[in-house]
Amino acid sequence: MENWSVLSTLQPFLQEAWQEAGFTTPTKVQEQAVPFILEGKDVIAESPTGTGKTVAYLLPILEKIDPKKESIQAVILAPSRELVMQIFEEIQKWTKGSGITPASFIGGANIKRQIEKLKKRPQIIVGTTGRLIELMKMKKIKMHDVKTIVVDEVDQMIAENNLQSVNDIIKSTLKERQVVFFSATVSKEAEEAAGQLMTKSELIRIQKDKQELAKVEHIYFVCERRDKIDVLRRIIRMEELKALAFVNDIEKLSEAASKLAYRGLSLAVLDGESSKREREAAIKDFRADKVSLLLATDVAARGLDIEGLKDVIHFDLPDEASQYTHRSGRTGRMGASGRVISIVTEREERHLKQIARELGIRLEKKTLFSGKMVDKDQRSKFSSKSKGNNYPKKNNKKLRK
Repeated sequence: MENWSVLSTLQPFLQEAWQEAGFTTPTKVQEQAVPFILEGKDVIAESPTGTGKTVAYLLPILEKIDPKKESIQAVILAPSRELVMQIFEEIQKWTKGSGITPASFIGGANIKRQIEKLKKRPQIIVGTTGRLIELMKMKKIKMHDVKTIVVDEVDQMIAENNLQSVNDIIKSTLKERQVVFFSATVSKEAEEAAGQLMTKSELIRIQKDKQELAKVEHIYFVCERRDKIDVLRRIIRMEELKALAFVNDIEKLSEAASKLAYRGLSLAVLDGESSKREREAAIKDFRADKVSLLLATDVAARGLDIEGLKDVIHFDLPDEASQYTHRSGRTGRMGASGRVISIVTEREERHLKQIARELGIRLEKKTLFSGKMVDKDQRSKFSSKSKGNNYPKKNNKKLRK
């Protein structure tokens, strides 16, 4: 599909941006969603993280914007500040030379400065629901000319109890609006919400093909719960990894961070209570390779995209397969190779295998031996007398450093 027929119908600035981005063929979600959105249809699109969802809705939306009209024509809603800023950066790339003015609005930022942005008469805006509603109540944002509203990562929006805010924003527009939902996973709740807000919507479900799945390796280690910290430390050290590791709650995250820092590991932390400045510093240090490990909770990592990230670690196993998908999707983006590492107890191993069956992924059980990650059968080839190379066993009273 070197010559994507839909692309040739788009405005020159979009065709140029496509070539500049180095794209040759559309991803599955782009191929299926772009024509529907161009036609003005309501769309619910489920596609794994890293499959080009942002471009899938930006292309048709930007195609339909009139740069001569100095009013907001499209609104994109996102669940986190990081995702808002990532989407805004994409909009800037794709609107180059178009005359279209974009703007972003996030909670925690200086509202007076954000009001100043509106004086530039943007035609497309992206923001968090709380800040947009705040500006709407102040009558600074007017929705009467909005033709399309995108809710990105709709499952996360609903999970954060933002559904009422999403409803309020969508219903503030005229009835002829177009509503588009995108997410890595689309829950029943999202489909129910779509039923109330959309008319005759098109449902798109994309799964990663076997070739893409094969590029991401899913491995795991089994140990006692008390030994997880040491296993994580040794994985990072022996492989010199740069990894994003997920912990299920703030208390566990704080405890893990303290123990790992005590043992000399360079790391940064992202949790729901981090200030905007702390979050920016943590992400900046990780991207700049100043720290090798970024510990995060699911809520804190929403919208986080680290280009070229090779390893994602489940320090705590997620409850749901969809959560495993969201986390793991931060590696292996757009067909790149990657690795997902889970550190589990014997009891959690059964749950991990259940998730793997549900998602159709192949798991490999590994162990740490002789300074490497090896399969169990490989380890048996080594001498059992080797010292200090395997991670602690059940009866060990003291962790080896």
